[in-house]
Amino acid sequence: MLMQGFAGFMSLLSLALILFSGFALVDAAIRREDAYRAASKQTKPFWLIILAIAFVVNWLFSILSFLPVIGLVATIVYMVDVRPAVRQISGGGRKSGGSSSDGPYGPYNGGR
Repeated sequence: MLMQGFAGFMSLLSLALILFSGFALVDAAIRREDAYRAASKQTKPFWLIILAIAFVVNWLFSILSFLPVIGLVATIVYMVDVRPAVRQISGGGRKSGGSSSDGPYGPYNGGR
């Protein structure tokens, strides 16, 4: 009974890792390529390859192996470091209600 509970927990954890890496892969695919260069965060193909490998590794290997842990680290690096920088460059993190003429320090008033 205890082993069934542990196996169920590990399968849920494995599913969560697959979903997490899949979300990061899709997010990296929909971002603009020039935003990666502007944020100085490698290139879009680099992150797509890394995150695709992490997704496949999480899909194929058991969570008790060390390979999914490496994939998890790569996914966390993307989500914590690269994604916020790319979103900021591409305007994905903009709050609603802002004008298209807003600069980084407030609205641009045309030199008035």
